[in-house]
Amino acid sequence: MDILYSGVSFVFGLILGSFYNVVGLRIPQQTFLSSSRSTCPACNQTLRWYELIPVFSFTLQKGKCRNCQQSISILYPLVELITGIGFLLSYLHLGLSLDLWITFSLISLFSIVLVTDLRFMLIPNKILLCFLPVFILFRVWHPLEPWWSSITGAIAGYGLLALIIIVSKGGMGAGDMKLLGLLGIILGFPYILLAFFIATIIGLLSSMIIMLKNGFKAKQEVPFGPAIILGALITFLFGDHLVEAYLNLIWYGK
Repeated sequence: MDILYSGVSFVFGLILGSFYNVVGLRIPQQTFLSSSRSTCPACNQTLRWYELIPVFSFTLQKGKCRNCQQSISILYPLVELITGIGFLLSYLHLGLSLDLWITFSLISLFSIVLVTDLRFMLIPNKILLCFLPVFILFRVWHPLEPWWSSITGAIAGYGLLALIIIVSKGGMGAGDMKLLGLLGIILGFPYILLAFFIATIIGLLSSMIIMLKNGFKAKQEVPFGPAIILGALITFLFGDHLVEAYLNLIWYGK
């Protein structure tokens, strides 16, 4: 059964990853509810069903549109693979449990924000509002100890970035602030602070890579939303182990 569930998790993730590409591209452009079928962004040719198979179509077409031969963004199969592999690894690590569905939700949020933040430097409120009731229901069904930790986590996450925005006069976006507050519901306090610390490290490393690739330009914007969610995901899965390792390091270092 593990093989079956593993396969289902991976394929389910690939399919959802393809859908998350659509969500991430259409919501910022306010075309999500449009009934129009997917088209090539270069030639506007309507895509057939066999051109929309996650990862497989991109590979078979060698990353190009069948009609105009323009290159297809690597972001499409990347998001599909991230979601599929993420779902698979989550199942192997957690098995069938409530934490698995929370992890699926975090990976889903990561995949969508990865698209919106990389393509538009934006984390739309509509996306955050869609995940808000989901996260609240998770914590109503399986509350943290103490139960108000989710509330203080949300306040701490929102307040921390609000303070940074005020002090830095816009050093971060309001979308990042709302996102960290949303994730505070799942992680609670003080783990939301650990998630932000990890996100900062990820953000610094990714910023260095982007700057080395594009050159050191003044006021170069770097998306921080994906790093925040990745930090939250790492904290949710391994936060206890990281805190224990840190305390052991301090204890033996004395």
